[in-house]
Amino acid sequence: MERIDIDERRARLARRHHFADPGASATTVAGNLVGLHSSDPATVFLSVRARLKGFAVAELEAALYEDRTLVRILGMRRTMFVVPTDLAGIMDAACTQAMVGPQEQRLARLVDEAGWARDGMTWVNQVETDTLAALARRGPSTARELTEDVPELARKFSYAEDKSYGGVVGISTRILFLLATRGDIVRGRPLGSWLSTQYRWALTEEWLGEALTFPATEVARAELARRWLRTYGPGTLTDLKWWSGWNLGDTRAALADIEAVEVELATSIGYTLADDTKDTDPPPPWASFLPALDPAPMGWKERDWFLGENAPQLYDRNGNIGPTIWANGRIVGGWSQDSNGHIRYRIIETTSSDERDLIEDEAEHVANWLGDTVVKPRFGTPLDKELRKL
Repeated sequence: MERIDIDERRARLARRHHFADPGASATTVAGNLVGLHSSDPATVFLSVRARLKGFAVAELEAALYEDRTLVRILGMRRTMFVVPTDLAGIMDAACTQAMVGPQEQRLARLVDEAGWARDGMTWVNQVETDTLAALARRGPSTARELTEDVPELARKFSYAEDKSYGGVVGISTRILFLLATRGDIVRGRPLGSWLSTQYRWALTEEWLGEALTFPATEVARAELARRWLRTYGPGTLTDLKWWSGWNLGDTRAALADIEAVEVELATSIGYTLADDTKDTDPPPPWASFLPALDPAPMGWKERDWFLGENAPQLYDRNGNIGPTIWANGRIVGGWSQDSNGHIRYRIIETTSSDERDLIEDEAEHVANWLGDTVVKPRFGTPLDKELRKL
């Protein structure tokens, strides 16, 4: 069995995540990282900034909304990702389509319980059909605009009324979620700036110029696992299971389908592609300020080799990571902004003077790039919250 040590894993991260080797374009970066987290819109832009020389917001906006070489879709763990269009159908088939049946049935039951129709599933299917027809007439539209054509989308229902997490949910949210899960619709241009969380919806075929192609589920899972290993490998079974959101059996099957080979890691057994056991050329020294939910710290479940014992400060209770500082393949601190946009950061690991110099330079680069724009992560972590008060 081949052995891959921590130094090699950090060298791979530096080069394959475009820290030592900048990417050629935003689309290339998104593809090589197997998607950019998009639950927080700022993450996509800040993740690309860290990996692309001279990056400007307009470049990514062009790829998303004009050239449309990138698209936002639901992916792993029911999470939004920005991916190249050739990956969208694979990711949807591998991770998302399995949700359609259960989610549709759940919504139909809620309609039945609310007494809105004699048959909840028939009602749901009709509203879905009407929503697609409205999008075909209108073109890219917001949920509010679609409600003008499909009044049923304005309905709301309460859930878990006796629970602290209960509340009111609009039918439009559930219907649009279902249509997006199927790949029928995608999020288009937001209503506001690159920090906006309100999007217009569009028919996938009209937005991209063609419908998505969906491989068979097993084929899609194998291809997604192959791409993950190419960028994140070696990784453990636990890593891939967590990252993909698959169950244990499906994760093992995907690794078997691509004939992944076992390798010895520092404290466990991992997997890599059969042609990917050679050492990586050592990268030059580097440092980077990464945003909350960046693909690098969210690419593995077992993170000791780059995180150390700092998870309580940097991750929230749901496993979402805040903004981090990296130096030579490990997390050494966190950063944030105050209300005026000034960069605040803290080093929480032992670092060399050379690393601290790189970190100071990167802090200046981030400050200059952001200007007077203030980015507040959607998921607050202990260190981020503390730094914001400074």
